[in-house]
Amino acid sequence: MTKKSPKNAVAAAPTASTGGKIGKAQLVETVADKTGLTKKQSEQAVSAMLDRVLTALQGGQNVTLPGLGTFSVKATGVRPGTSEKIQIPAGRKVSYKVASSLKESVNG
Repeated sequence: MTKKSPKNAVAAAPTASTGGKIGKAQLVETVADKTGLTKKQSEQAVSAMLDRVLTALQGGQNVTLPGLGTFSVKATGVRPGTSEKIQIPAGRKVSYKVASSLKESVNG
């Protein structure tokens, strides 16, 4: 029998043994623990959120996650030597700007 964590429990911080990373499985576990949803429901919720973020970015929309930052798609570049901004339709890239509140909380 597995003991379930209380809803207000905080997920354990990543350690050297996990490579210092939190993946989808850890997010699913945290959602399940904090909401009381089953693991399957939590996996569906996390997948739906990630799918929506990807769909928005693929459509050229910005995605802001309060307290984390903003993802955006850029299709402009700079011509070497002239510093002229140019459109690069086939060369879109995803950019991420960290929220100031996250910077402050990480830097103390």
